[in-house]
Amino acid sequence: MDFWAEWCGPCRAIGPVIEELAKEYDGVVKVGKVNVDHNPQISASYGITSIPAILFLKNGQVVDKLVGAQPKSNFVKKIEAHK
Repeated sequence: MDFWAEWCGPCRAIGPVIEELAKEYDGVVKVGKVNVDHNPQISASYGITSIPAILFLKNGQVVDKLVGAQPKSNFVKKIEAHK
């Protein structure tokens, strides 16, 4: 789950990477995006204090997290470790 905001430069920078991963892992993982400005209650419930924040959930539980702009390879490693 990608927590982001329109005004966040690093969020916009990784947006295309998140979209690529959604296509590459279609049918394997679900990729969601949460705009923190539009959904403050969801952001707060997951303890989001910095964006971009990408949470990796499995069976409804957070199993891993990446914060800040990251290279695609870091996302792939996390996905592969938890799929």
